[in-house]
Amino acid sequence: MGNSNGSKFKNYLSLVKFSHTIFAMPFALIGLFLAYKTTPLNFNWQLLGLVILCMVFARNAAMSFNRVVDRYIDIKNPRTAEREIPKGIISAKSAILFTILNCLLFIVSTWFINRLVFALAPVALAVILLYSFTKRWTILCHLVLGLGLSLAPIGAYLSVTGKFDFIPILYSLIVLFWVGGFDIIYSLQDEEFDKNESLKSIPAALGSKNALRVATFFHLFTAFLVILVGYKLDASIWYWAGAIIFIALLIYQHSIISPKDIKRVNIAFATTNGFASIIFAIFNILNFLL
Repeated sequence: MGNSNGSKFKNYLSLVKFSHTIFAMPFALIGLFLAYKTTPLNFNWQLLGLVILCMVFARNAAMSFNRVVDRYIDIKNPRTAEREIPKGIISAKSAILFTILNCLLFIVSTWFINRLVFALAPVALAVILLYSFTKRWTILCHLVLGLGLSLAPIGAYLSVTGKFDFIPILYSLIVLFWVGGFDIIYSLQDEEFDKNESLKSIPAALGSKNALRVATFFHLFTAFLVILVGYKLDASIWYWAGAIIFIALLIYQHSIISPKDIKRVNIAFATTNGFASIIFAIFNILNFLL
């Protein structure tokens, strides 16, 4: 029985690609520590735990819902046909129940944070769940995904301060265009499939060469925002060290991908951006604390 439960747990972790939490979670911690620098008396471990739980529940809900919505597409695509729902490892009904459970846990968690975060919880859920449908009607789906993840720093900041501010919004814009850019790179794998299935994506609409140009523009704008945040924060050497590494990793992922060679897309997408997010967060937090 223990092995069976462990196997089910692993299947659900795989369903929601739990390892990809690494993209937004570090930015939530940036928002949190930025807020603690602004209002240091608000620090408590319970709040830190609640913010992390909110991140996990929201992302679980979004990913499992996406897998349910895309199950008929995924089964046709050789790249995604081995996913849990098309393969019959997890039923669509179970995934829907998992989505509902995580939505409820997310809302309950926000209740214990503050009234503003609780009031905005349905809006956040609407944004992250909406993404699953956008590939059917707009090539801007990449930015909708970015918008969903960009809620992490501003949401964490609101959890501590209960108010909006300019700097956390800039961090959210960094996430928006960073994620939008690397999602374009990732979707290069499905360019032909998306065309054949009349799905909307920038590679399917513009071709791989122009799609990479758009991704490059998004990441150039991301780099500009990273520099702007450092300027606005009057940041220390810690921030600028993290910024240089983050921007270098943006450049690196574009250097290993070309319209004619996307073999290393998973290195560009998952590994590089995972390291970029973690390193940037560590140096940002050191900037706030030291």
